[in-house]
Amino acid sequence: MPIEVAPEIRAALDAGRPVVALETTLVSHGLPWPHNLETALKMADAVRSEDAVPAVIGVLDGRLRVGLTQGEIARFAKEPGIAKCSTRDLPLAMAGGGNGATTVSATVEIAARVGIRWMATGGIGGVHRGIERSGDVSADLDAIRRSKVVVVCSGAKIILDLPRTVEWLETLGVPLLGWQTGQLPGFYTAETGLEVPEIADCRALQRWLAAWEELGFQSGVVLAAAPPAHLAMGGAEVAQLVAAALDEVPEAERSGKAATPALLAAMARLSMGRTVELNRELIVANAGLAARCARQCAKLREAA
Repeated sequence: MPIEVAPEIRAALDAGRPVVALETTLVSHGLPWPHNLETALKMADAVRSEDAVPAVIGVLDGRLRVGLTQGEIARFAKEPGIAKCSTRDLPLAMAGGGNGATTVSATVEIAARVGIRWMATGGIGGVHRGIERSGDVSADLDAIRRSKVVVVCSGAKIILDLPRTVEWLETLGVPLLGWQTGQLPGFYTAETGLEVPEIADCRALQRWLAAWEELGFQSGVVLAAAPPAHLAMGGAEVAQLVAAALDEVPEAERSGKAATPALLAAMARLSMGRTVELNRELIVANAGLAARCARQCAKLREAA
């Protein structure tokens, strides 16, 4: 069962135009209706506004698709029962003729296979709290290691164990860079106290990427941008919100595929929707940033 690449995406890749991969899990599982569809369409618009091409990835009717239409994206937003697909889950959705929303791990894997080198999302997965008991580490981290894709995000989701996530990325050899910040963003907050190398602009980013490629390293890269300043929450405020969400969500729902949706939904309720608004804004901002970096880095590479 081959990967089906939309003609617009294939033409853009053949012409050397910048393409940005977008996931579908945030549409089916990350945001409530109608925010999920509105945000997905705004992400695509943000990519196009930077003269790049959005490539929304997902499984529909058993077909693994790269480059979904607006109507197809709407199916992910509206239809119930769409599976959340990490890399290992893709064959099951395809073989059964079902529908599957791709996580970061599945999205970067497929993007890399068809030649897309940039992806945008809200927050990546990572090491879950209580790993001593659960052993729960998101497949996102190892998939990024294998992908050679630059993943533009706002750090890892704040419900995770961020210091251990940073250490895990280091162990995997995945570079973690801060976009115009020397501190790792924490999804809803710019304040985590975790230091990262700061990238000031696209010129500096392209020099860094060129050096990485010249050394022959094969992993992807995480480029973390702070959430929009006018909506970002303070570090202490977010910590209190996470603690309250952990108290509200039953322990059985704090690991596995259900953990992230359950905890983020609890935070949305406790913040009276504030985190949903912030999530929407940072996702769209990251899509625009990924497209801008992809376009400018391509021009700088050609001029070198």
